Order: sequence, then structure tokens, then C-alpha cells
Amino acid sequence: MRVTYPAAPCLMLLFAAAASTSALAQPASAWPAKPVRMVIPWPPGGGADIVGRILAEPLGQALGQQVVVENRGGSNGVIGAEAVARAAPDGYTIMFHSVTSHMLNPSFFAKLPYDTFADFAPVGLVAEVPLAIVVNPVLPVKTLNDLLALARKNPGQLSFASFGAGSISQLAGELFNRQFGVKMTHIPYKGGGPALVDTLGGHVPIYFSGIGTSLPMLRAGKLRALGVTTAARSKLLPDVPTVDEAAGSKGYEASVMFGLFAPAKTPQAIVTRLNAETVRLLESADFQNRLANQGGSDRATATSPQAMLDYMKTNTPRWAALVKEIGARID
Repeated sequence: MRVTYPAAPCLMLLFAAAASTSALAQPASAWPAKPVRMVIPWPPGGGADIVGRILAEPLGQALGQQVVVENRGGSNGVIGAEAVARAAPDGYTIMFHSVTSHMLNPSFFAKLPYDTFADFAPVGLVAEVPLAIVVNPVLPVKTLNDLLALARKNPGQLSFASFGAGSISQLAGELFNRQFGVKMTHIPYKGGGPALVDTLGGHVPIYFSGIGTSLPMLRAGKLRALGVTTAARSKLLPDVPTVDEAAGSKGYEASVMFGLFAPAKTPQAIVTRLNAETVRLLESADFQNRLANQGGSDRATATSPQAMLDYMKTNTPRWAALVKEIGARID
């Protein structure tokens, strides 16, 4: 009688490892052979979602496979980022994220389920979006100085929305408090879309918003912009002064930088191709116009993976110092 023995567990593991290694070793020309998942670790309707979706369609066309957006919002991008960090590094999962929030999270959270640097492969910066200080028109202010006067008269009674605890939106508001000696109360939301809805509804009077999120409502007159948070005026809101212009101050600056990541250990050939296709898109005038008009981007930023890594290493300590100064934590 012939007896057939099952494969030893160690042999099965070796076969699985060999298959995995073979898949990861495939040449860039063979990738992608199926749709690519783009995780956006924010809810629909916010700045990351808007800009990410603008990129996803033409990037998919350039790659020859659909780039499918998956929103995985929560915890200032931590939930979605964890999913990407744990994904197979085969080029079929990438992340479009606020690089700014990604850099801030190690300062805000006592412990993260991933390493911000070691568990991700930078692909490239994509776009910079200014923030705008917007108010519901019911609030009796028409200029930034009006807001400062009202805040000084009513310390702690005015609240401002951010698109997430631990976000640059929160830090822009906290920096505003410290620089101008006012005390406005921070109200965090789980994304730019929910914050916008509550500002429109009058539930919170002030919102430090990505321009792309609030631009349609500003143009429709449903919100009022008092200032932009960058050093120069926004091309999309040329009549709105910078915070420094409006308040007669110096050094107030905050913006959101967006970029693409892949899981660590994604084959270099795939990262290189992702970067090349993204850079090619960002060099297109038509694509830049779309980013500006729909996503609120004042600057399309085509960079190498190394330049993106250098940007993160330079700016992480800067914002970490402010987080430490204000004593903000996310439990």
C-alpha cells in the first residue's frame, strides 16, 4: 500500500517564502498586473481625500491599472497608516497622506503601532496646501484683527475646529493662541469634511481649514476667510491677507504637505516607477491647474524619495518642539 505523507510545516513555509520572494522580485515592467490600492487615512471630503483622488485617476492611467482609493480615517491618520505599514510590500498598496500629520504623530502619541520612518518607503512629495482661518458669517468679525479683539475680550469662550487632534490644523490654532496672546478652545474633528459641516452649521465658529476643503464654501459666500497661514498669499485667495499681513506680525506660518508612501521593503524598482509617474504628472500644467482649482494646492511639489525623506527629517523636530511646548498629547 502506498502512503502519502503531508508536506512538513517547514517545507510549506519555505515554499510560501519562495513564492513571496518571487512576487517581490518581479521586474517593474511586470508591475502592476492588477489594480493598486491607495489608502487615504482620512475620511472623505477633507483635504487629503480631495487631493488624493485628484492624483489617483491619472496615476492609474499612467500605470495601466486602476488606482482604487480606500478611505481609512481615524486617529489623525494612524489607523490607515498602520494598515499600510502591515501591508505586503509588493506595490499593490500605497498611501496618500498628509506628510505633516505623519511627522507630527510621534510627538502627539505616547506609542504608535508603527515606526514613522522605518515602516514606510517615501515615494515623493506631491502638493502643499495652505490653511485658511475661516469663520461662519454669523460670527461678528470681518477681519483678523476683529477676531483677535473678540478673542481677547472673551478668553476661552471662542472655539476653533481642526481636522484632527494632532494635526497641523490644531497646531496652527495653538500657534495662533500663543503668538497673539489669546485663548481659543480647540475642537478636534475626524477629518476636514466633518469640521467643515459643523462650521457651516454654526456649531463651531472658527476653522483652521485646508483651502481645498473650504474653497467652494468661501466662493459661495457661506464662509468668510480672515487670513491664510502661509508666508505668502494664496493664488486661490489673492484678496485674503496672510496672518502676518493682517495682524502686523512676523513668523506665523503653517501649511499641509501631502505625499505618497509605500510600505517599507517595497522593491526599489516599483518605488522608482511610482515616483517617475508622479513627477511626470506634476510637471503637467493641466494637472497642476486641477490640483490648484480643486485641491487648493498653491504649489505642486515633484521630489525624489530622498528629498521627501530629507523634508521629513528637517521638519519633524520643528513641530515636535511646539507640541512639547504646548504640552499636547493624544491618549
